[in-house]
Amino acid sequence: MTSQQTWFPWAQCQDSEAPFPDQDRQKRWAELFNQLDLNKDGHIDILELRAGLADQGLTRDSLEKLVEAGDTNHDGVLDFEEFIHYLHNHEKQLKLMFHRLDSNNDGEIDATEIQDCLHTIGVNVGLEDATKILLSMDKDGTMTVDWNEWRDHFLFNPLNNMEDVARYWKRSMILDTGEQLIVPDDFSEEDKKSGFVWRQLMAGAMAGSVSRTGTAPLDRLKVFRQVHGSSDFKGNVLKGFQYMLKEGGPWSLWRGNGINVLKIAPETAVKFMAYEQIKSVMRGRNETRTLRVHERFVAGSLAGATAQTAIYPMEVLKTRLTLRKTGQYSGIADCAKHILQREGVAAFYKGYIPNMLSIVPYAGIDLAVYETLKFAWLNRNRGVVDPGVIVLVGCGAASSTCGQLASYPLALIRTRMQAQASIKGSPKLSMLLLFRNILIQEGIAGLYRGISPNLLKIVPAVSVSYVVYEYMRMMLGVDIEGRRGEKEKG
Repeated sequence: MTSQQTWFPWAQCQDSEAPFPDQDRQKRWAELFNQLDLNKDGHIDILELRAGLADQGLTRDSLEKLVEAGDTNHDGVLDFEEFIHYLHNHEKQLKLMFHRLDSNNDGEIDATEIQDCLHTIGVNVGLEDATKILLSMDKDGTMTVDWNEWRDHFLFNPLNNMEDVARYWKRSMILDTGEQLIVPDDFSEEDKKSGFVWRQLMAGAMAGSVSRTGTAPLDRLKVFRQVHGSSDFKGNVLKGFQYMLKEGGPWSLWRGNGINVLKIAPETAVKFMAYEQIKSVMRGRNETRTLRVHERFVAGSLAGATAQTAIYPMEVLKTRLTLRKTGQYSGIADCAKHILQREGVAAFYKGYIPNMLSIVPYAGIDLAVYETLKFAWLNRNRGVVDPGVIVLVGCGAASSTCGQLASYPLALIRTRMQAQASIKGSPKLSMLLLFRNILIQEGIAGLYRGISPNLLKIVPAVSVSYVVYEYMRMMLGVDIEGRRGEKEKG
């Protein structure tokens, strides 16, 4: 007998349409209750469920929802009657879900049926993604899922519909690495109509504000190293901070942070709206068609380029304010006035070309690494639906970091071009001449000047961004589980 059969004695039961479970099934559920009731006190608590169902890969949050769903007397544990009642009711839900998916009524679910069902509820996934979902349930290797496999997989999982299964791996989180905002790549029509989208984007913007403020000193050090190079700004990270503190005191570490925070909201909004419009054009008349990976890459790159074009003057202001000496500018408006009077409107788009060129490698590497990590995890954990917070945040941070590494030389060129006019005696070089000079004077390492503080801030930036994002989602009423509960009540 397999380990799954050991823990799932109901797998051999015959289906019953009676309003209450038959004697054979109740006997087997009683055996399961006894196995999970480790201390034999007639109740099952969450610790016993975690121990007994450890091989199912369920998160603590999922187990808490399971107890909450079955705990009719609200004492925090499940007695035998509550346990049986939960299993019976949940199996009835699973039966309805199974019949809904089995569109050709052959008693088995294939990848195409999963894909079609998800399309009808506004969740667009490709056949490859649908196959991955199927493989997580297919225990006999037939590339189909029968009723027993379906029931065994979901009986102790509080997910209520197939949308929940796909929702995890949609990039529904907004993470801010301090350089680029990871904006969700798909929302259902219901999300858009309900206002859920904009509340979620607002939560992401707030999280990005806190995250960027917390890591602003490292960001300022990075810009100093990028612009001044090895000749003017020698030493390690500690010496860099000592230089800034000596020149302007503790508050100088946050110079340029105000404009860096202000540009989050317009950048997020423009990027999301542009992405939705570009996807719509790509789909043409077939509005429900799932975009392939390379199409998502193109759409993401074009959306990023659109957003950067719209807010690029703010990028130039951020660089100038970050590099300013004590007393040089009184604020954002004063800085903008000085640039306009002395250099003209064109100065607000210096470094624009390398900035646009950096979007392609960033978006491409970011998407490729995320997809690779996602599928690698799914292949290693076929029986687990929820990848958990650490995996999702880790995949997002790793893919974004790889994207930054690939595009960093162009980002450095952009920053130097933005700052040229503010440095006395600095020649006004084009992108290609600047690239050539760096290679001659500093070598290849010069193209990665300032990358150490940039890498140092990624982990704290993503961590802070995620924590604040989750709190903001709950405050704004866009917690996924809470939203689902409201829909069910309605």
